[in-house]
Order: sequence, then C-alpha cells, then structure tokens
Amino acid sequence: MELKGTSALVCGGAGGFGEATVRRLVAAGASVVIADLAEEKGKTLATELGPATRFVSTDVTDEESVQGAVDTALEMNPLRSTVIVHGGPSAGRRMVNRAGEVYPLDTFRKTVEIFLTGTFNVMARSAAAMSKQEPVDSGQRGVVVTTASIAGLEGQPGQTDYSAAKGGVVSLALTAARDLAPSGVRVVSIAPGTFFTPAFRMSEEDAEARFGQVVPNPKRMGRVDEYARLAQNIIENDYLNGTTIRIDGALRFNA
Repeated sequence: MELKGTSALVCGGAGGFGEATVRRLVAAGASVVIADLAEEKGKTLATELGPATRFVSTDVTDEESVQGAVDTALEMNPLRSTVIVHGGPSAGRRMVNRAGEVYPLDTFRKTVEIFLTGTFNVMARSAAAMSKQEPVDSGQRGVVVTTASIAGLEGQPGQTDYSAAKGGVVSLALTAARDLAPSGVRVVSIAPGTFFTPAFRMSEEDAEARFGQVVPNPKRMGRVDEYARLAQNIIENDYLNGTTIRIDGALRFNA
C-alpha cells in the first residue's frame, strides 16, 4: 500500500506512539488526521506539521465522534490506512487485594470499553470507508493497524482489565482480517513491550533504570519511532495480515 497521495487516520495521534506514527506517515507523503482527546497537544502537532495534517477531537468510544474523524480523512485524500494507538486508564490493582476488596467493576468495564470496544469502533468505521474506495493495483483498499500489548499475552498481577482488553485486541486481528478480506482491507496488530512514553510520568533515565535492564536484547526500553517504523512497514507490506507482531526485545512478563 503506497502512502503517498493517500490519507491516514491515527487515533491517539497526539500521544507518544501516535505522534511518532503521524510524523512518519506525513514524511512518507500521506495526509494525516490526528484523532485524539488531547486537544492542545494535537493542535500543536498539526500546526507544526502543516497542511498535510488536521486535528480532530475524537472519543474512540463514541460512534459519531469516530465517524467525524473518518469523514475528515476522506475529505483530504482516499483513506487507505488507520493506526489505532490511543491510551486510556488502568488502575493497576489485583482482582482481590489483601484486604479482600474486589476490583471495581466499573473500572474494569471502562478499561475494556476504551481499549477493546474503542478499537472495534475505529476499525469498523475505517474499514467501511476503505471498502468504498477504488482498489489499488494490488487489489487492496486499505489496512488497519491496531495496538495490543505483550500484557495481552502474558499479563502481570494487577493487569486484569488491561490484559483482558489487549488480549481481545490480539484475538480481533485474525477474525477481523477474515471478515474484511472480501473488501481488500487488512488488519494487523502490534504488541509492544516496555516503551518509554509520557504515560510513565517519570524521567527517561529513571524509567530506563527501572524497566530497561530486564529487557534481554537490546537491553533498554523501546523507542516510539521503532513502533512507528513497524506501523509504516505493515501499511506498505500487503502480505502482512491477520496477525499480531511482538516488538519487545524478547521480553516476557513473569508473575
């Protein structure tokens, strides 16, 4: 899938992974919609990158909000790629703590709603728009890149909601790819390990000292541009479909 002359939608485009992805796709010649709730950061990025980008305030759990972002992308160029990399809450508590208190069900629901249901919402609306585009020479119409996590494959204590949501994103990749195959729309999920992003709310030096040294090789945390490079490669490589790609330096979470 050629990026030049197309539009792309990046949900979570003002965040760490998202911003790096937006920059790469713009550099490759795409027009990009920065879809996020972080209005100040999103508008600042769009202003910096110029007319090839637009910021759209987007709630991934709201159908009309997501449709607005998709429609904006369609106004710019044919929508060929969507990268779903939005963040969200996770309380980081065990299902039942030492005091016997149960993890709040509303928190569990909210985490799954944002990470899993939100992913489905963006994917479905993007794919519907892509399916109406003329196919390129390869017969493809578009590609959706989702973001899982290695926590969706081997979650740690205190990650029940996040692991369940991200495990759902992993499972969604193959099923969605099969659903969308007749439309010529691919689906691939990326499962990052420990990457340094603003979500850590600490200095990169402190984060590296705490988390980087447990990564087998290279012995450091991931860098957001490494995620973005993989997302771009997935978009451009038509034979990647229906799978989840780990990018984690061979890290495996232990209990």
